[in-house]
Amino acid sequence: MTIQTQQIQYEDNGVILEGHVAWNDVSDKPKPGILVSHAWAGRTDFENEKAQKLAKQGYVGFALDLYGRGIVGSDPTENAALMQPFLDDRRLLQKRMLLAVDQLKKLDQTNQDRIAAIGFCFGGLAVLDLARTGVSVSGVVSFHGLLGSPNNTYDNKITAKILLQHGWLDPLATPEQVLEFAKEMSKMDADWQLNAYGGAMHAFTNPKANDPSNGMKYDKVVEKRSWESMSSFLDEIFS
Repeated sequence: MTIQTQQIQYEDNGVILEGHVAWNDVSDKPKPGILVSHAWAGRTDFENEKAQKLAKQGYVGFALDLYGRGIVGSDPTENAALMQPFLDDRRLLQKRMLLAVDQLKKLDQTNQDRIAAIGFCFGGLAVLDLARTGVSVSGVVSFHGLLGSPNNTYDNKITAKILLQHGWLDPLATPEQVLEFAKEMSKMDADWQLNAYGGAMHAFTNPKANDPSNGMKYDKVVEKRSWESMSSFLDEIFS
């Protein structure tokens, strides 16, 4: 098996976006497609490697781009400035996510009827917003994602199954916010589940996260547990 990769350019109102697609060449049969939505810095090697890891598991991994070709923050101040417009305008975030779904479906390697999305931190919020739109995707997985609800999706019915991978000590998604999220999902009649990892902080999948005083720390064990849980979830929704 060889993992193939390609950069894919697409556009939103003159903004050139560039995603990273990965798939294995074992067969030409279309495979389920998985979006990988990036954290607040933008699409980096972290997300590209997750797309390639998914390709090794038999999927088409597509590390999407919300910000624009080559736009990546270099520190928390830049990252926050890149993310904030999408927090202020959740319709824009949802539009970019739906556009990424369309791009993934256009790929010859992708089975258009079998689409899911995973996301990390800000990307976790992005995949949850994708589900909130009511779009017909099989499922979404949020890793240490932000949970705040937008103001334009309350009347929608969520069709995607949802898995929340949550560090219980995450200061960006408090227990109170988790409870509000549960109420929101239940009100929208979603098929949702929550894995809460005791002792885990924000960014528990990111080996570069080492700021426990601000609630951000890598956890190798929880990273492994959460990926295995996600893999079982994908097996379920694509069975």
